Amino acid sequence: MALVERIEERIVKVPLESATRDGVIDELVGVLAAAGLITDREAARAAVMEREAKGSTGLAEGIAVPHGKTPAVKDLAVAIGVSREGVDFGAMDGLPSRLFFLIMAPPDKAGPHIEALAEIARMARSKAFCRALVGAGDAREVVELLRGD
Repeated sequence: MALVERIEERIVKVPLESATRDGVIDELVGVLAAAGLITDREAARAAVMEREAKGSTGLAEGIAVPHGKTPAVKDLAVAIGVSREGVDFGAMDGLPSRLFFLIMAPPDKAGPHIEALAEIARMARSKAFCRALVGAGDAREVVELLRGD
């Protein structure tokens, strides 16, 4: 299943309230927990933080893709967040991140995780599209943009 097919309003948070990397991760893990997509919030958070300890998942152009593998999810789970002000996520270009894709996958299912990362990388190539996502007024608008509605 393609990433965009998994996107629905309940897993999108606009705007994010957090102003720190750890806060954004907590907030997005909370979105997945509220949506019933993770069974253990602390285990999911720990998996993402363990991955962040290996190197920042802040890319460039205002995008960050925090991710982790954990048995706390049965299938690929994605949460999307938008920060108006931006958050220092240790991005490669030194700029604040504004668009966040949190990806969680079970340890035994690498394929969908890699496919989701590749799909986000393709989307990130369009600066105009990313600006439109960051400028979205609410979760519904983010979903419509991603699905091309």
